[in-house]
Amino acid sequence: MDYEFPDLGNPAKPEGKKSRRAKQAEAFSASEMGANAEELRRFIERVEHLEEEKASLADDIKDVMAEAQGRGFDKKTIRAVIKLRKQDPDERQEAEAILELYMQALGMI
Repeated sequence: MDYEFPDLGNPAKPEGKKSRRAKQAEAFSASEMGANAEELRRFIERVEHLEEEKASLADDIKDVMAEAQGRGFDKKTIRAVIKLRKQDPDERQEAEAILELYMQALGMI
């Protein structure tokens, strides 16, 4: 007993509907795109430059953490302290109080 499934097409994208990117592409005429190409190139180059800086900074952080570990400090704890220092003092105290309360409830302290 063979059963043929009906062809439903692609239900996720009905025919006639255009994607957001297709609409954006149509919104620019060739002359507008030429005028904006230089600006677009500059944006892309700026982002690429920032990505390079970010990678360089990540390498620098990795080096500092390795140095700290070599001097006997725990990297995981250093990262936790950095995270805590970024928090607002009031929010940090509230989070610490809740953590202590939970730990007491579980008999951990």
